[in-house]
Amino acid sequence: ITAAIYIYCAAMVLGSIAGGMLRADLPLLLSLATLLFFPISYSTWSITDKLALARIAVRASAAACAGALVLAIIQYYWIGMLRAEGGAGNPIVFATVTCLAAMMCLAGALSGIEKDRMPLIAAALAGVLAILYSGSRLVWVALLVAAVAVLLVNRNKLTRGNMRRSLTIAVASGLLTVAITFPIIVDRTAVLFKDWDALVTKGDHSTPLGLRVGLWDVGVNAFRETPFLGNGVSASRALIRQGFKDRFGMDQGFNHFHNGFLTALVEAGLMGALALAAVFAIAACHAARVLRRSADPSERFGATMVTVAVITYLIGGLGGILVGHDILDSTLMVFLVSGTYLACGETVSPTGKSSHYQSADHNHRTGCPGIIAVGPPESP
Repeated sequence: ITAAIYIYCAAMVLGSIAGGMLRADLPLLLSLATLLFFPISYSTWSITDKLALARIAVRASAAACAGALVLAIIQYYWIGMLRAEGGAGNPIVFATVTCLAAMMCLAGALSGIEKDRMPLIAAALAGVLAILYSGSRLVWVALLVAAVAVLLVNRNKLTRGNMRRSLTIAVASGLLTVAITFPIIVDRTAVLFKDWDALVTKGDHSTPLGLRVGLWDVGVNAFRETPFLGNGVSASRALIRQGFKDRFGMDQGFNHFHNGFLTALVEAGLMGALALAAVFAIAACHAARVLRRSADPSERFGATMVTVAVITYLIGGLGGILVGHDILDSTLMVFLVSGTYLACGETVSPTGKSSHYQSADHNHRTGCPGIIAVGPPESP
């Protein structure tokens, strides 16, 4: 993962140099520091007790879901905003982070990391409601896919007795959610079909859907012109503005192409996009390997964290931002660092020696590379 992240960052810098935009891109490239600190953050977090870290993640996610719903209600009903955006200033970013938090609550309730399940179920429901208030349709899809993944990971925990109870809770929660947010769901769905009809029948690119399709068209054309090295970060705005003028006769200004991988292709070239894809692919492979081989609750919870992050970011990034946003970058690193450590890592004492938290055959069982500490165990 570290190698893929560093190759992506190097490709971003190389794209800026090749496009002659290095001076203009320097302030924007500073945000890569969040990604570059991945191995340092991993080393720092590896001194934490795994079960304690898993519980912290669950409880923090529950608090985040509750706060998200409060903000969404205030913004939607009191302020009159059509789409809740929390403190992020962007509905998609708000929904993405809340989706991750809601799935951690669900995973914590099903995995047995926390014994008291009902508060976590309530927190997950609060997160779902907040996501619906955001009106972010792609994150709605990501939420459904991630929820199915969490249920599949923890299917062995669902016995016949508690399956009935879980099904009852799920049905009741679903009915309550639909009853509260039905107008929002209907309105956002109707807007999607209306925009699609305008795009197909009239070629109208002024709608939200039309703008996205236009951005993708401009982005693909820009990638074809410089497929290997990219154009740099600052070039995206100029390319989009000029592309809309040339292809659609419109004056539009965006700083990304509303598709994470397409943005990477344009800014960092093929090497940057492949490296970015490798980050998610490697993380997903490690998570899948742990889920197949390990029965340890903390390890499986960590693998679930990584799985949920990969699903949410990839689906949400199809029509929005994948990386390059401060909140999304920070959240991604938190989930990759803590999830990878819980799933594959070895707890190390603050002095750098192994705390022997796990057995010697841990890496063989999980199939994940770990940290081997040499030396006698630390005395109490």
